[in-house]
Amino acid sequence: MSQGSDRLAYGLPGYATRVLEVLEGAGYEAWVVGGWVRDALRGAPSHDVDVTSSAHWTQAKAALEAAGIPVHETGTAHGTITAVVDGRPVEVTTYRVEGAYSDHRHPDEVRFVTDVREDLARRDFTVNAMAYHPQRGILDPFGGQDDLVAGVIRAVGNPAERFAEDALRVLRAVRFAARMGFVVEARTHEALVQAAPTLGDIAQERIGQELDGIVRSGKVAWALEAEREVMCAALPELSAMVGFDQRSVWHAYDVYVHTVHVCRACEEFTAGQASHALRWAALLHDIAKPNTFSIDDLGRGHFYGHPAAGAKMCEQILRRLAMPQDFIAQVRTLVRMHDHRMYPTARSTRRTLVKIEKACPGYARSLIYQLIDLKRADAVSKVDRAASYAIEADEITAAVRYELSKRPPLRVADLAIGGWDVIDRLNVRPGPIVGRILDELLIDVTNGEVDNTRSALLRHLGAVWDKK
Repeated sequence: MSQGSDRLAYGLPGYATRVLEVLEGAGYEAWVVGGWVRDALRGAPSHDVDVTSSAHWTQAKAALEAAGIPVHETGTAHGTITAVVDGRPVEVTTYRVEGAYSDHRHPDEVRFVTDVREDLARRDFTVNAMAYHPQRGILDPFGGQDDLVAGVIRAVGNPAERFAEDALRVLRAVRFAARMGFVVEARTHEALVQAAPTLGDIAQERIGQELDGIVRSGKVAWALEAEREVMCAALPELSAMVGFDQRSVWHAYDVYVHTVHVCRACEEFTAGQASHALRWAALLHDIAKPNTFSIDDLGRGHFYGHPAAGAKMCEQILRRLAMPQDFIAQVRTLVRMHDHRMYPTARSTRRTLVKIEKACPGYARSLIYQLIDLKRADAVSKVDRAASYAIEADEITAAVRYELSKRPPLRVADLAIGGWDVIDRLNVRPGPIVGRILDELLIDVTNGEVDNTRSALLRHLGAVWDKK
């Protein structure tokens, strides 16, 4: 048993202590395991507390209910129930070992055991294979504390066996390393590379959850560099980007390495606070380049239409990964517009805002800043002379702030007149023509040809539309 329990920075919550006390009062052994132990040792907050016990789940349920604690049967096939104390859930699982994993995800059989060390031996990584008890301290048979100090993700036991049991662990290793700023231990990394193709056996929704955790960490650039094989197995579209020579005077890197630089630059320009959508857009902004490549008569490479094609691929990828539709729309818009030319002028700013609002209703005011960050990161990830756009981006940002302070109309509903005003002023019948006129009025306001006031718009209708 480790003597390092005094390093726990956060006390065990009372609701979890209550579960331990009830189980041990009934004559069973019980420990807190998993993420809470790992995060407490790191001095990081953890929201979930899991307990493992020598009690069979039926015995644990009986003991907890006898103490007045509500219990839900949430995974009894694997020995798991959920106790609810003071409104907080605590998963309680019987000590267990698992048989073969023929589908690389679920054990063919589960066998309950009486030794917590056997239970810890089945877990994925050493930092997750520790147990804690308020009186007995930390049980750490695989050196998890040392790996926390060293900043290492290491598989428990034989890495190849751990990944053969559950292919999703391949991505989990990368996610844990990214989230905690760790590296993957050498033998574990070798096993990751060998096991990466088995991710094809995993449901795309689960792939999406793990990938999203990597992206949210802000360390996707590290993941792309250090664990390329895993990232390409999880997101096969990335593979075509690896080593793809852009044949362009504007690019110093292949498509994949350029993407790494863009992801890293987004974090640098946002001080590590890049939005969720921006991080995904940085990863996917050039995803369609290999599919749109052409070479001109001088041997120069071009990627005509890659933003539009990339937006379609982005939507397909994120749908496949079961991401929310509202979120997909934001990422798709950033990818579609990452090559959109912006200038630090009122007209360019308003036109860009309207275009974003049309593509992603309700998000123009936030997405335009994310778009600028993406364009800035893209520019500094090319050749040196392209990086000057990052300076111009500062002027564009100032122009955006100024225009937004005036609350410009971004959609027809923001105009100072509506459909009935058009009908009355032009004596037209209700129908599609009214919508088209309002659309053109919005364009005219956006281009600075008329102010967005009722009187100015009605005069404009008379001056322009009466003649059509």
